Amino acid sequence: MTLATPPAGEPRRWRGSPRSTGAFDRSRRRLFLPFVVPALVLYLAFVIGPTLAALWISFHRWDGISEMRWNGLGNYSALFGDPTFLTALVNTLIILVVAGAAIFAISFVLTMIVREMRGRSFIRSVLFFPHIVSAIVLSIVWGFIFEHNGTVNTILSKMFGAEPIPWLNSDNLFSMILIGTVWISTGLYVTIILAAVDRIPRYFYEDALLAGANAYQRLRFVTLPLSWDVISVAAIFWTISSLKIFEFIYAFGGTTNDLPPPAVWNSALFVYGESFGGRSPSYLFGYASASAILMLVLFTVLIVVLRRLLRRDSIEF
Repeated sequence: MTLATPPAGEPRRWRGSPRSTGAFDRSRRRLFLPFVVPALVLYLAFVIGPTLAALWISFHRWDGISEMRWNGLGNYSALFGDPTFLTALVNTLIILVVAGAAIFAISFVLTMIVREMRGRSFIRSVLFFPHIVSAIVLSIVWGFIFEHNGTVNTILSKMFGAEPIPWLNSDNLFSMILIGTVWISTGLYVTIILAAVDRIPRYFYEDALLAGANAYQRLRFVTLPLSWDVISVAAIFWTISSLKIFEFIYAFGGTTNDLPPPAVWNSALFVYGESFGGRSPSYLFGYASASAILMLVLFTVLIVVLRRLLRRDSIEF
């Protein structure tokens, strides 16, 4: 049997060579721009553009109507002497660290419990439900539960004869906001972590049980290492989300046509309050923009540091 050879001078074309896929690659490139350009335009228009505009406004004094007046770094320097901004900054970091630690701790515990239960898809849906409901609705429910004659005080009174606890006074309001934030957000992170844990083959846990590992050791030496990539992404996602919490605090802590007390403000409420929020708006758009840019820079640094701290070699299984 003889093999046909191409005539002299004609290049050989092997099946699977790059030239044979040239038409396919060109068609992919032609489809790339129509899909990417609309998203890129929207991102530039609604994210990059407003961010650059806020950066420019932050160097000015402007009430939104009259002419801008250059203020240099005056808005930024004034922020560090403003006790309301410092309180909002501390509250934002407390939400990030304290609420975040509680969310992930509860999520890990619930994940270990739910993954061993029957009907876990239904339980996962129940846990995830608060996250898909409007934060305004949840703030109203949270207020009914903890008001003076609400569900919690009624139960405590009937079971223990306790006097009503002022859960919603100024001393306890921020603590209730923290607890409410944990309640709203935990279901999402349980769902994320549980999806990562479901990818882990069961024989890893069976081997750990045969080796005598308890629940904590299985979590530490099996679950965490094998789902670390998802956990690190979830941690970064929470860092970004904690900066944007607004509706729940505004609706839960505010009054009719007015803002919550400044003691419970976070950075998002500070920006809103110093621009056009509240019964008597300040219209300090330059000042509010400076605080927004400052928080953007701070959280960008935090995310970069967090990514470096959470970086691990990926484990294939």
